Formats: sequence, structure tokens, C-alpha cells
Amino acid sequence: MRPVGTATRGTTNPNRLRRMDRWIAAEHGAELRRSADPVAVDLGYGAAPWTAVELLARLRTACPAVRVVGVEIDPARVEAARPYERAGLDFVHGGFEVPLPGGPGRAPVLIRAANVLRQYDEDAVAAVWQRLCARLAPGGLLVEGTCDEIGRRHVWVALGPEGPRTVTFATRLGSLDTPSDLAERLPKALIHRNVPGEPVHAFLRDFDRAWAGAAPLGALGARQRWLAAVRALAADWPLTGDPRRRRQGEVTVRWEALAPRG
Repeated sequence: MRPVGTATRGTTNPNRLRRMDRWIAAEHGAELRRSADPVAVDLGYGAAPWTAVELLARLRTACPAVRVVGVEIDPARVEAARPYERAGLDFVHGGFEVPLPGGPGRAPVLIRAANVLRQYDEDAVAAVWQRLCARLAPGGLLVEGTCDEIGRRHVWVALGPEGPRTVTFATRLGSLDTPSDLAERLPKALIHRNVPGEPVHAFLRDFDRAWAGAAPLGALGARQRWLAAVRALAADWPLTGDPRRRRQGEVTVRWEALAPRG
């Protein structure tokens, strides 16, 4: 069967997805541990297998039994990744149908799709989300988002079988001028909605205002300024997730607050 989707540019760098991986391990590790078959998929890992190798190492800090399957639509990339296979790490040829070793009855507890849908049209996103969510095991999670080339700035959407749940903004605080710098890394479903009248634009505007209001705390470091800005933001926006994650330069907001209008 021909894989579903089109090949991406394949750009990848070691350690690029560390922020997303650590968030997944912290927020979804318990679900992986509860699963009798804890399989995670690195969908569209690109021209080199680094992100799948790293995902296995990071998820095993939360679930030692986890297995990772790298899925790529370009067969040459799959063949290039074969030498990196090991116990718990496989590479297969496929696309949005998400094939897994062991037969069609298996379903992943996690699908991570980073920097994949950015190369698709916005109109295609909902159907891809729906298809990927339908592949998840009960209690599974799809994490889809975009980051810069060295992983300093990252925004992702977390979805369950029922659809989108949250949006997470993550950054290296020492490199941040304003929170709206993250706008260039919005996932495809939101990046064209960063215009007046759309919720994500209002969110980033309010975040910038809170950041400016917390400027005096910058003398104590970027982390203290960030935490103060997030506290101010929480007065008007439905922030969620473990508050301790905010010290890492993360903030998570409920999807319905940022969902595109229309």
C-alpha cells in the first residue's frame, strides 16, 4: 500500500526536539507506564534518525519498557536509519497511516509529528489530525508542532482521540526578547491565524504586555521575569498543566481558548 502523505524536506539536527520530548515524558509518562504495549512513533523523523534515537532515550526515563518506531515516507531515509536500530527502536516505511511492526492490530500510545505539517496547507491539517488520532490506543496522545533549527523555540498542540486539548509554548528563556517571538513557530493550524481578531493573536499580545510589566524582575534573571509574566497571564487565559513546568520556559493553554475562529 502506498504511504499516505508527501515527503518533507527532511531537515533535522541532534537535540532539536528536546523541549517537546521532555514535556512528553513528564506529562504522558504515566500513560506509557500503564500501557501493556507502550509504543511511541516518531512520525516523519527526516533525513537522519537522531530524533527517534533521542526520543527513545528520553521516554525511557519515564517508562523503561517503551519502544519507539521511526516512520518515514522516503524509503531511502528508512534504509539509511537501519544501522541505528536496536532493542526497542525500529524504522519503517510509511506515512499518516502509521504502520507498526507486529501487525495491523497494534496502536501507538504516542505519535510525535514535529515539523511535518508545517509543509502542508492549512486546510489539510484537520483531516491529518483526525487520521492520526484515530490510530491512537485508548489514552493515547498526538503531539504535533514546530520548532526552530536548534530547538530554542517550539510550539505544539497535544491531541487525544477526541481531538485537540492544549497548546504549549516552550523557549530557551535566555534567547527570548518577547513572547511573541514564538509566533514564527506556531503550528500550521495557528500560524496563519496570528492576525487581529483571532484568539492566538490576542494571547500573544497579552503575553507581551505581561512580559513588559514584569520587566523589573529581569534583574533577577529571565526565569523570574517569565514566571511573573505567566502569573499575570493566568488571570485572563486558561493555563493548564503542571505549574512546575513553567520554570523550564513552558506555558500551556487550553486549545479552545486559542482555536481559530470560523
